Amino acid sequence: MTNPEHYIELAKTAEEYGFTSIALPDSIFYSEEVSAAYPYTSDGKRMWTEDTPFVSPLIAAASLAAATTHIRFYSSVIKVGVRNPVLLAKQLGSLAVLSQNRFGFGAGIGWLPEEFKWCGTEFKQRGKRVNESLEIIQGLLTGDWFEYHGDFFDIGRIKMRPAPSENVPIYIGGHSLPALKRAVTYGNGWTSAMMTLVELKETIEKLHTLLNDRGRQKDSFEIQAVCIDQFGLDGYKAQRDIGITDVVTVPWLLYGVPPLGDLEKKQDAIKRFSEDYIQQLFT
Repeated sequence: MTNPEHYIELAKTAEEYGFTSIALPDSIFYSEEVSAAYPYTSDGKRMWTEDTPFVSPLIAAASLAAATTHIRFYSSVIKVGVRNPVLLAKQLGSLAVLSQNRFGFGAGIGWLPEEFKWCGTEFKQRGKRVNESLEIIQGLLTGDWFEYHGDFFDIGRIKMRPAPSENVPIYIGGHSLPALKRAVTYGNGWTSAMMTLVELKETIEKLHTLLNDRGRQKDSFEIQAVCIDQFGLDGYKAQRDIGITDVVTVPWLLYGVPPLGDLEKKQDAIKRFSEDYIQQLFT
């Protein structure tokens, strides 16, 4: 939610100071009409305003990949339910190829009925439709001939080229049991919205049970978490101890710099975070 003009320089600084990835959120528009509560805040209100800047995560990732060499990017998360899966697969495959496999696909359903309506899709049965979309995207990203005949999509034999030389990892968002089941069925990992350490621990235990039921190893399953009540070295160690593999953070907020604050202060916060935590935890 920071200034788009700052993206490239922040990405370069993050790469220099040891960050592994940049998470890019998805918001197509700000709706004045809202017929559902936002599911990831205690009061159901959105934590951004009509003037908060959001760049398309796929376009942002393409731009940032061209300006960096090894840092990765992922959407956190794209609302799959409001998009056509064939067109989305083409975008994802193109981005993976042009970024040299430095993109991960964070995928969610979407929560706002108006967004579905005004993007031309149905809010009802969105979960099942997203499951089909994920199957279509996975099939098309192989670069092989693919066809699909489901309840919501009926696609004849098609092939997409160029195809990524590596599998595009998929990270599923959502806190509900169906979302967790979707993560272990289709995902390489799960990504959270804002949760406490206790909530994350309970959710991770559920994920590990679901993974075991499917015969999958938990060690290869990534847990990307936004923990709202544990910070500092002890806090990050506590997150690691419960199975979190990737901490999602906004470094400048921890040092008092607001989202639309000064670029140099944000860069300084990235450096300080690296010195205070990354270097302490991993060297």
